[in-house]
This record gives sequence, structure tokens and C-alpha cells, in this order.
Amino acid sequence: MKKQPEITEKTRQTFKNVFCDLYSQKPIEKISIQEIANKSGYNRSTFYQYFTDIYELLDYVEEGVMKSIYEEMASRELSTHSFQDALQCLENAEEISVFKALLGDYGAIHFVERLKREIPFEKLIADLPTNDTLAPYLIEFYISTLLSLFRLWIRNDKDLSSEELVKLIDSLFANGIKSYYSFGAVKEG
Repeated sequence: MKKQPEITEKTRQTFKNVFCDLYSQKPIEKISIQEIANKSGYNRSTFYQYFTDIYELLDYVEEGVMKSIYEEMASRELSTHSFQDALQCLENAEEISVFKALLGDYGAIHFVERLKREIPFEKLIADLPTNDTLAPYLIEFYISTLLSLFRLWIRNDKDLSSEELVKLIDSLFANGIKSYYSFGAVKEG
């Protein structure tokens, strides 16, 4: 008897949600298939009907995020305010719980590296020198900073509006961090 597609997708989604919840709380090595199955309301054999192991489930989650990001990026034209466009692509791409898991304390660093590699963030930097030996360093600084601030924003449950975050990042890139702290009298000993 063949399963109905909507039931199959609902079951996959349940496993994904439970996994992301657990992955945001502890490392993948500490998550068992039995735990995922129990919290999902299914047994282990049902899990194995959908995924061969926990790493295949992780791949499924990552692929879903990447697909959503690609679709979001394809559906919009990047404007002159390109970081805001990128932020909206990431913010709209998946549920926040998925980003909390993949970019959280226990998330895989390879996912961050994959984002850097596969998303054309370098197109977001206006007037980037193309044949400059510094270009790869500038791109890495820019992308790493954006992703780190996005990770922090997600961990902080989006305590700033996306507009406030964009304004902060624009200010940091334009003026540096010094404008955010005062150089009060520091006593030297």
C-alpha cells in the first residue's frame, strides 16, 4: 500500500522539526534516532522509512534551506541595498527554528562554509576590486561578519527588527565599531 504524499511530507516535516529542536540544544552526536522517533510520535522503523541515519536527516534539512534560499534569491532582483536583500533571503528562506539549529552553538560549521561557498555574497559588495589580491580577504571579512551577526540575531530571537540590524551593519561597515563605545578616561597603571 502506497502512502499518500501529504502524509509522507507531514511525517518528514515532523522528523525535521523535532531534529532541529534537539540540534539547537545539543550536538548531533548526542541525538539518537530513538529520541527523534519518540518525540515525533513515531517508532524507529518509521524513521528508517524516510532516512538512513541522522546525517541524512541533517542533509535533508540543509538542502531544504539551500533550496529555499535559491528560490528566494531567484524571485527578487538584488537592489543597491544588497545586504538587506540577502538578510531577507535568509530570513524568509526557512523557519527560524531551522536556522537556530543549523547556525546555533551545535550547528555544523560546514553549513556556514557551505553558505559562504554557494551563496554569491560577493555580488553584494559594491565596487569590489576584482583583480586585487586583497579581494578574497575583503569578501571573507564581509561574508563572515554578515553571517556571524545573522547568527547572533537568530540566537537573540530577532531582538532587533531586520531594519535595525541592517542599519547597524551598514554603520559598522561604514564607520567601524569605535562609534559605538566611548573612549572615557582610562587610567594607566
